[in-house]
Amino acid sequence: MSLQSEVVVKILIAGASGAIGQPLIYHLMDQDHDIYGITQSQERAQIIAAQGAIPLLVNVLERDAVFAVFNDVRPDIVVDMLTRLPKTYTPESMRLSAELNAQLRLEGGGNLLEAARMYGAKRYIAQSTAFWYGPGIGLADERALFAWDAPEGISSGVHVYAEIEKRLLCSGSTLGTALRFGFFYGPGTWFHRQGDVALQIYKQQFPVIGSGKGVWNFVHIDDAAQAIVSAIHEAPGVYNIVNDEPTEMRTWLPAFAKHLGAPPPLIITEEEGLKTRGSEAVYYATQLRGASNAKAKKALHFMPRSFEWIS
Repeated sequence: MSLQSEVVVKILIAGASGAIGQPLIYHLMDQDHDIYGITQSQERAQIIAAQGAIPLLVNVLERDAVFAVFNDVRPDIVVDMLTRLPKTYTPESMRLSAELNAQLRLEGGGNLLEAARMYGAKRYIAQSTAFWYGPGIGLADERALFAWDAPEGISSGVHVYAEIEKRLLCSGSTLGTALRFGFFYGPGTWFHRQGDVALQIYKQQFPVIGSGKGVWNFVHIDDAAQAIVSAIHEAPGVYNIVNDEPTEMRTWLPAFAKHLGAPPPLIITEEEGLKTRGSEAVYYATQLRGASNAKAKKALHFMPRSFEWIS
């Protein structure tokens, strides 16, 4: 089902002031939409307003407050890009933020989805993951299983995303779309010249671990935002939103360092990696599986840019 023939009047974005929310608002402002952005911060509300959208100060964990907003706005489309991730990308910081992020995604996102269905939203688009597919031959398409047997820090995240998709895609009047993004790179992300991973690379604190054969899926933050815009109008479902070059860590990390003008990354053994960075980091370095974007390119007309670190 396409929404191309319908007039989309109101779009509500949760996570509107974040790394993906800001370019998303930019692209949506070119169209005939009323854009509303949810935030808890008055400072972030000013960022949303400066882009021409209407800020809404609400804590998504407060169910009554969420329902009051939906009762007032009655959005046609809801875009759920909620995350609560640390500014620094380290195994320890990710572990410490995991519980709060899961609560925001499951409880806060659950409030949004329930309100969207109650107040008649036509489409609900949620963020999912394309970098936690289980082992297999070749690139994983959307039918592939998640990495249920990965180390606990990853498998717990897999359970969060699986639950988000399960409730989103169940039958109901609101059509659900799950966009499985690769690692965001570009302005406002960890993987940018001013981002935390880049700072670690400059200091040679982000090593290649073991074989470095883990295949990472990346997507530029602006390409991801444009995929959301397309998903508003095209058939609902599950889509991998990744670039055309899933790349082994042993390739992308030295290439990124060179792109930054930084020293080459250190290479450490799996044993060293387990001691200094933990089992999740070793898994990322050695076992991640690449994902295919063929479905998104066909159905969403997704056209990611070339991977500038590699090309």
